[in-house]
Amino acid sequence: MIYLILLIFGVLAGCTTVLFGFGGGFVAVPVLYSVLLAAAGPDSPVGQSAMHIAVATSTCAMIFGASLATLRHRRAGTLQWAHVRPLMGYIAAGAALGAVAATRLEGAWLRWAFVAYLGLTILDCLLRAGFRDTNVAGAAAGAGEAAEAGAAGKAGMRPMGGLQTASAGLGIGAVAALLGVGGSVMTVPLMRRRGASMTAATAMANPLSLPMAVAGTAMYILAAWQDGAALGGAYAGYVDLRACAALVLGSWAGIRLAAPWIGRISDRAHANAFIALLCLVLGVMLLS
Repeated sequence: MIYLILLIFGVLAGCTTVLFGFGGGFVAVPVLYSVLLAAAGPDSPVGQSAMHIAVATSTCAMIFGASLATLRHRRAGTLQWAHVRPLMGYIAAGAALGAVAATRLEGAWLRWAFVAYLGLTILDCLLRAGFRDTNVAGAAAGAGEAAEAGAAGKAGMRPMGGLQTASAGLGIGAVAALLGVGGSVMTVPLMRRRGASMTAATAMANPLSLPMAVAGTAMYILAAWQDGAALGGAYAGYVDLRACAALVLGSWAGIRLAAPWIGRISDRAHANAFIALLCLVLGVMLLS
């Protein structure tokens, strides 16, 4: 029953990953955290490490989800590699630092850090100019205009300097690995404020999640081994392998279901839906 629940939420995560650039962490972390506590009990070894397991498992599942979503966006012609490649190495380095830091924090601190980060991100998107409306030409691309939306974003995006790229990449990687959220909640607003359409910004969020997911997963596995965490044979470090498999399978199905909608949502509606989903996840975490 537990894995059926995770499979269903994996489908939801896949849909939001391909359409909004996030979903793995923001869907999987609160769900897996709640499921682990309910199944194992708060006083068991698994229950005491529930938040670490949720974040690590989400990060591992993200490798597969982000890879599949990246392929879908590549086929749709919405990826802009010139803006993606400079950030990838810095994000990987930041992710290694963030994952190490996460294993040194109590699960309760991680949970509240997750909640605080969500709240600040929502306020930033609502109150600071540049997220819900941009000056990208053709931002309100209609149905079937994925290629035009991608081209518009490409034309209007402003490149970052070397120092800005390094600081942004390290910060995104560290926070994303610390919270298991993939970094898309930072990369999408960043790309939006540099002139990208929502189609282009969410497309770029997926390949930018990959270096974080790979580096973060490796560090979570090593950290649990060093800490002597005894969670059982179904775990690789803090990664719950069975839960990860259920999330990956569901994510694959969700990405296939949502892929035809790439580029078919108007820019403003896309941005507002992104904020609404963040609010929904914040509510789930506050109630869990």
